[in-house]
Amino acid sequence: MRRMLRRLLPEATPVSPKERLRAAIGALAGILVTGLLGSLALKVDATLPALVAPMGASAVLLFAVPSSPLAQPWSILGGNTVAALVGVTAALLITDPFLASAVAIAVAIAAMMTLRCLHPPSGAIALTAVLGGPTIHELGYGFVIWPIAGNSLALLLIALAFNNLTGRRYPHAAKPAADHGTTDPASIQRIGFTSADLDDVLKEYDEFLDIDRDDLETILRRTELRSYRRRAGHLDCASIMSRDVVAVAPDNSLKEAHDLMRAHHFKALPVTNDRAEVVGIVTQTDFLDKANWTRGRPKIGFAQRLRLVLSGASAPNDTVKDIMTTPVKTVGPNTPIADAIVIFAEEGLHYLPVTRENNKLVGILSQSDVLVAMLADKAAA
Repeated sequence: MRRMLRRLLPEATPVSPKERLRAAIGALAGILVTGLLGSLALKVDATLPALVAPMGASAVLLFAVPSSPLAQPWSILGGNTVAALVGVTAALLITDPFLASAVAIAVAIAAMMTLRCLHPPSGAIALTAVLGGPTIHELGYGFVIWPIAGNSLALLLIALAFNNLTGRRYPHAAKPAADHGTTDPASIQRIGFTSADLDDVLKEYDEFLDIDRDDLETILRRTELRSYRRRAGHLDCASIMSRDVVAVAPDNSLKEAHDLMRAHHFKALPVTNDRAEVVGIVTQTDFLDKANWTRGRPKIGFAQRLRLVLSGASAPNDTVKDIMTTPVKTVGPNTPIADAIVIFAEEGLHYLPVTRENNKLVGILSQSDVLVAMLADKAAA
């Protein structure tokens, strides 16, 4: 009996209590504020409903699974509006309520899938337009404007603010891969399957998946990288890192930093404070993108100076802190090389500072270091 009941439960990914609380508070705020805004509509016209029930289902998607393709802004606005239009039209043209309901749901699903705005709660909206009773029927196509469009827009704006304030990217977008401006794919895309392979499989699968296509590819690539890591050797970063590290301070001038890079033929320098803690990294790319050259000396470019001023940073003075990349990805001495390879591949980096638990710099790891170690390990096998 217990085994049979267990089969009825979906195999969901584990969610922390903190995330459950975040979703619940978001839904609370979303429905409460949407309802309060709806009450203002009642003061204008007492016959208008303040809030419709399908918004509860929309709140589940927008606050509990904001990364779902079904929960994106176009999904809720487009899906709810299209479903309302279809539902009102079906109610006006078809006298039998059950037939009108069936037609409204069928046409709404087809329209939403065609317009790429599939939103499950919209099915309930189409049904409400047909079975909502005299009050809803009297609104006619006004039902599309209020309460549907009004409720949907209010709930969406609250979701935009709440999700981003609580650390959830919304609208959801996949993290862009490092772009080197060439036709070559990113490093992580040069191993295993290709994006075209995934697209072909999805076409063959021919079913709607409640996951963003780019998210699915990222999950599969990370899984592939972890399988490589499991099969890789047991070298750690401490065994191959450079220990005699040349670093600069945030207040070193750009010229001093550039002269050090040229003298040592480095392409990156860790930036450390007085306690040898890593606070950033300055690379050739930082010099190219954020600095200009005046009379043979690097100076902060106008665009970078403006960005610093708008961000509230300290006054730019042509020092390392004005162009360094921060926060910086780091690894520990005991981090397996295979883990470092994953970071290099996913982040498009060439150097990783090696730090202890107190964030103090003890070395630096380059892609070249990893390549030599892999070749040596292969030769020894």
